[in-house]
Amino acid sequence: MPTPSMEDHIEQIYMLIEQKGYARVSDIADALSVLPSSVTKMVQKLDKDGFLIYEKYRGLSLTPKGLKLGKKLVKRHDLLEDFLRLIGVEEENIYNDVEGIEHHLSWNSIDRIADLVLFLEENPSLQSKLLELRQDVNE
Repeated sequence: MPTPSMEDHIEQIYMLIEQKGYARVSDIADALSVLPSSVTKMVQKLDKDGFLIYEKYRGLSLTPKGLKLGKKLVKRHDLLEDFLRLIGVEEENIYNDVEGIEHHLSWNSIDRIADLVLFLEENPSLQSKLLELRQDVNE
């Protein structure tokens, strides 16, 4: 089972490869605000655990196992952002809130949140009532 730090690295590597076609240690370090030496150690561990293939000075690529997990992690992040937006969390708080909770929820909880997001999207009147309730509490 990957640790939260491993998940953060895999998610970032997946996104960089999707955006740029490659992921370098320096790009990963910048995106995660960590030292390149920390990324190198993590990349070596992820290579050993079969999530990616790392060749020093030549770059890295995700294995099918790493691609599958990376896609799942990005979907989880996006789902949680959508959920917080739907329930009226202020936009400037969403990213940090998701970063704070995404590793602490079980996949079962993520699935139930996905159900709720779908339900709210299919029932905009209920979403409106929820947002109205929030407004009433804040007044």
